[in-house]
Amino acid sequence: MADPRGFMKVRERQTQPRRPVPVRIMDWKEVYEAQEKGVLKSQAGRCMDCGIPFCHQGCPLGNLIPEWNDLTWRGKPQEASERLHATNNFPEFTGRLCPAPCEASCVLGINQPAVTIKQIEVSIADEAFDNDWITPLAPERLTGQTIAVVGSGPAGLAAAQQLTRAGHTVAVYERDDKVGGLLRYGIPDFKMEKEVLDRRLEQMQAEGTRFRTGIEIGKDVSWEQLRRRYDAVVIATGATVPRDLPLPGRELDGIHYAMEYLVQANRVVAGETVPDQIDARGKHVVILGGGDTGADCLGTAHRQQAASVTTLAIGKQPPTERAAHQPWPTFPTLFEVASAHEEGGERTYLASTVEYVGDENGRLRALKVAETEFVDGKRLPKAGTEREIPADLVFLSLGFTGPEPAGITEQINAAFDNRGNVERDAEYMSATDGVFVAGDAGRGQSLIVWAIAEGRACAAAVDKWLMGKTRLPSPVAPTDRAIAALPQP
Repeated sequence: MADPRGFMKVRERQTQPRRPVPVRIMDWKEVYEAQEKGVLKSQAGRCMDCGIPFCHQGCPLGNLIPEWNDLTWRGKPQEASERLHATNNFPEFTGRLCPAPCEASCVLGINQPAVTIKQIEVSIADEAFDNDWITPLAPERLTGQTIAVVGSGPAGLAAAQQLTRAGHTVAVYERDDKVGGLLRYGIPDFKMEKEVLDRRLEQMQAEGTRFRTGIEIGKDVSWEQLRRRYDAVVIATGATVPRDLPLPGRELDGIHYAMEYLVQANRVVAGETVPDQIDARGKHVVILGGGDTGADCLGTAHRQQAASVTTLAIGKQPPTERAAHQPWPTFPTLFEVASAHEEGGERTYLASTVEYVGDENGRLRALKVAETEFVDGKRLPKAGTEREIPADLVFLSLGFTGPEPAGITEQINAAFDNRGNVERDAEYMSATDGVFVAGDAGRGQSLIVWAIAEGRACAAAVDKWLMGKTRLPSPVAPTDRAIAALPQP
């Protein structure tokens, strides 16, 4: 497994270089630059012969991490790409966007900084594309079975690619005008430029996957009509219903959901014209919520030249090291400094929002907040600590409550569980025969690596249901779905 003594020779963890802050906030290009080959090889060589690679446990896809680390160290990038793609349809996505639970499970991480798994992954994928090693894998024969995949996020795309390669005729329906879901319109370009998405979609089209954009299932075409038209349907619409914060003043102009803001910004970066765009230029911005989506809003506001940006989180600041109740190899909740946080802004913890404060014209002018205190396990604003923060814009980045109803219950015999997700059985089947559910639509808000894993597993279930057996791999065992839930991002 790579250099048997590599972790003893190279103790320093060295990640990808980032472009200087004053330079990168002037454009929308990716923050990270390619790692130097020699550094990448030495970092891959830190992967130790640990006997039991717990990184497999940390990765929902079951990525063969020690194998492609070894091949990278040995200077065999094309073989490394083949091993990487054996378990992951889109390593160029996860290598940029996944929070890397595999690294939290790295055995070396017990007493040294973990192996830079995520960096090695994205480097392998990008080199493979640069050298045209990523080619279409069209099926040798067609089965005659047709499948509709609704939603073109990571779960839908993974399911579609697997099913196409199995020989089925697959059509992906997307309500937006372009394919990609939140990969295209939710993720800012400074985290993943859209050329990365487009080159993978070109591969999928060459393999035979068909894309139908600008069609909203449940409205333009009913779920019942879709089910009659296709032999199987996969619901992969994601969990897109945002969590609200209904406090006094919620009706004021200037309060927006985070995704509303990010989608508009991404469209403008793509060259589209957005009437009445939400623009942070010269404004005081407050972001409620300290997760990845909040960091995306932060980086976007910086690039729009906001006057100030403040991020508020109601809870305590996470620790910088593992807490006792989150031992290795679990995925811990840690205080992290994302690239957007390096660029400026203020982060405040134990801040409870009390009221949105407006002016006489019905526009937001400030946010009234108080310190958070814990009473009987509840987080409440502490009396007497109220203060106002100037705010022209407030972005609600408080997570998502589940998938949109979209007529699912009314048009087909499918229901939602008590968590707001579409109900499904251990084989990803909803209450309607032939209608399957994959990704956040059935799991709830989760990580991109879980979405891809569920897309692959759901594809195997669909293939088995249609054909009686399947050769498609299923990385997520039925019992794992119930016991392996990770913390919300």
